[in-house]
Amino acid sequence: MRASVLVETGRVEVQERAVPTPVPGDVLVEIAAVGVCGSDAHYYRHGRIGDYVVTAPIVLGHEASGRIVAVGTGVSESRIGERVSIEPQRPDPDSVESRRGDYNLCPHMEFYATPPIDGALAQYATIGAAFAHPVPDEVSDIAAALFEPLSVGIAAIGKAGVVAGGSVLIAGAGPIGLVCAQVARAYGATRIVVSDINSGRLETALRFGATATVRPDDVGDLEAFDAFVDASGAPSAIVAGIGAVRPAGRVVLVGMGSDELTIPVSIVQNRELILTGVFRYANTWPTATALVAAGLVDLDALVTGRFALDEVADALDADRIEGSIKAVVLPQLVSDGHPAAERRSS
Repeated sequence: MRASVLVETGRVEVQERAVPTPVPGDVLVEIAAVGVCGSDAHYYRHGRIGDYVVTAPIVLGHEASGRIVAVGTGVSESRIGERVSIEPQRPDPDSVESRRGDYNLCPHMEFYATPPIDGALAQYATIGAAFAHPVPDEVSDIAAALFEPLSVGIAAIGKAGVVAGGSVLIAGAGPIGLVCAQVARAYGATRIVVSDINSGRLETALRFGATATVRPDDVGDLEAFDAFVDASGAPSAIVAGIGAVRPAGRVVLVGMGSDELTIPVSIVQNRELILTGVFRYANTWPTATALVAAGLVDLDALVTGRFALDEVADALDADRIEGSIKAVVLPQLVSDGHPAAERRSS
């Protein structure tokens, strides 16, 4: 098979690799679509994210969908041919965290495209059968790949306690901020305000669930919110967001930013705010499937560029293009020699 491999910081190349063999309990998936995440771009440009360091060639990509083409021992052959969305996690089922239901926090987790585990930017990949989630016919392959970032939004909005008639402030109008806004709308929130420094992104947010937008410097002038979700990682946005939450409200940190942050502790204490973080997700795929199948969340519309496997470098840099929201790599697509921008979704 062909696989796009990060061979060193700033350089990817397509290599021929053996098609992986599914071990007992696994399925082999022919990959149809892979969303490009900010973490993929960070590994590409910097070779590390915090304590996770690329020390050997690695296949990036953890937002994926495809079709099961083979199964390992213990998996019913009836699953062959099934369209699936991949939940890119391999927790230890016997860890304390997994047994209590928090498998995303398993200390022995093997996660796609987190060194040294290979990801999905290849024609085939294996995953545990329970983490290959069936996809209904009305959901596209691209949308199924984006169940992964949608799951981050589901986890964040769930921790924020957003309910029908509620209000939420979301910092950052990138892909995660946009899915958070859509999930909040689907959950019935009636006031969904998105902040960002980019005016173009703010306009985009109004198409994806936001009822209003604001620049970060103006957040302090707003009526208080039930919850604040940070999808920016920007310290100033986080501090402003915390100050915009009503007493007994919730603050959820999602964006990747500085390892350390100064926060207004007096506000947290005096208002009895609940402050927490989000690290991936657990048990979110059924909700993601239901939201997309019902048309409550539109993932296809997030895609602004489609790339072939030999165009992964361009896909990883697509976030630097004005107006870009989400790049998707289609491993079975053969490059036609035209710029990927000409293959934008309608």
